[in-house]
Amino acid sequence: MRDEAGAADSLVTGAEIARIAGVTRAAVSNWRRRYKDFPTPAGGSPGTPLFSLSDVRTWLANQRKSHDVSDEVRLWQALRASFGDDMIGGLASVAGFLSTGNPSGLDAAAAAIVTSSAANAPAADAVNGLVERFQDSARRSGSDQVSSARVTRAVVHFAGRVTEGATVFDPACGIGVLLMAVGDGSGTVIRGQEIDPAAARFAGLRAELTGRTDAVIQAGDSLRADAWPSLRANLVVCEPPTSGPDWGREELLLDARWELGTPSKAEGELAWLQHCYAHTARGGRTVIVMPASTAYRKSGRRIRAELVRRGILVQVVALPGGVASSHSVPVLLWILRRPKPDDAAPSHVRMIDLTGNEPDGPLEPTSDQVVDVPLIELLNETVDLTPGHHIHPSTHDFRAEYQSLREAIEQQLHALGALLPALQEGAGEDSLDTATVSLAELSRVGLIKTDADGPHSTSPQLDTDYLRGFLQSVSNARRSTSTSGTHRVDARAARIPQMAVTEQRRYGAVFRTLQEFEERVTKLAELGQRAAALARDGLTNGALVPHAGDSVE
Repeated sequence: MRDEAGAADSLVTGAEIARIAGVTRAAVSNWRRRYKDFPTPAGGSPGTPLFSLSDVRTWLANQRKSHDVSDEVRLWQALRASFGDDMIGGLASVAGFLSTGNPSGLDAAAAAIVTSSAANAPAADAVNGLVERFQDSARRSGSDQVSSARVTRAVVHFAGRVTEGATVFDPACGIGVLLMAVGDGSGTVIRGQEIDPAAARFAGLRAELTGRTDAVIQAGDSLRADAWPSLRANLVVCEPPTSGPDWGREELLLDARWELGTPSKAEGELAWLQHCYAHTARGGRTVIVMPASTAYRKSGRRIRAELVRRGILVQVVALPGGVASSHSVPVLLWILRRPKPDDAAPSHVRMIDLTGNEPDGPLEPTSDQVVDVPLIELLNETVDLTPGHHIHPSTHDFRAEYQSLREAIEQQLHALGALLPALQEGAGEDSLDTATVSLAELSRVGLIKTDADGPHSTSPQLDTDYLRGFLQSVSNARRSTSTSGTHRVDARAARIPQMAVTEQRRYGAVFRTLQEFEERVTKLAELGQRAAALARDGLTNGALVPHAGDSVE
């Protein structure tokens, strides 16, 4: 047992100081820059300094940081109250206020806090602090809305140094986390696209507020409406969205981007991979985050084989479990290179397995975590690109991986149980079949606009989630189905019940929850397929056996 003196001499990281003070790591970094009396490092390294816990507590007490709620915390709480689940919209409104001085979208309380914060700290610190808090919130809730800090750290590490003047591109950049982290070097040209207009707006404003005047972010669906058709970047980074099976295959069946093969409906990640590769310049690289299942699924075998055969795939990295925000299952980094005409043909793919490391552990592999696999060995019937299967083929830990999958499935099941809304009996099946308004009429009077993400409200009197929820009703589905069976939203036919906006929001909140429920069901199905395949493989090769209590009488 340590005595009090020993406890007082404990060393803490910047992240631990942030937790003690109830702020983000960005706020702690800001304190170190602004306050000359902030404790000096007592150990660690320049990249990860350690501080004396007793010195930190004394400093916090003197500065009253441990007792006063910071502007950043108060602003986050105000945004939560105003924007609820639409926190990206809140972040965009704050960034817009800091950039233009126009508080549009913010209530008086939030606007006052932003004004106070801007007077005490640079705008860049404010937006970076909000990004970090949003990442932490997403991690704790299991959301995939933003790249986690751990995924970002891994992509930056394996992307390596970006040369001055290079172009960095992210076709699904969200709020710009990966893009800004990788393209942080001097003179880097940044380009991005994001389907969510609020996220795209925030990413652009954040770049401007942090001095990245060479950054341009476009809003729109990258696969269906590429905003950068002629762009060829030196480095492409991407964490593809988990958008389910409808990535646009039927519309894009003959698209020239599928030079390695047309992905199936279930292989949206391979569509994103080829989209990234199409935007990669000669000699340039792509670093893309991929689910572990894309390395072995039967439906993607042909495309994986082409990647290997043409020497495009140069490295696959299995990251530790817990790196991704939403689950403990390991994710992969696939690193591609577009060859130059005079490049020698590659002979191998480098496989790195970091799944045994801690999520915040080292990213540089040890000698027993890396192997160069000859192309001929990969070009078999399965074209399995799972690093662990090549590095530890005889000692693959089926039990640990199966247990990890079970835990991930249990997490998803727990979240599903909480998400499915409790609904009560209504007045009858035809009770809402009364006064309605057509989508065409709403568009004509300017209450809605339609973009790549679908129709959305432009008026405080119409809730977007309510609108989109009723567009998926059975009656509108019938109206929107042609005689050939093709489904499309028909602006001339779809109709929406007329309700007070307070009622609309009640319905909208439930529709939004149902959407998240469906997305998690899709993710659960993928985890279930992998768990079943792993269990079957382990049972048939002897690596797993039935539990002693699982007997059949």
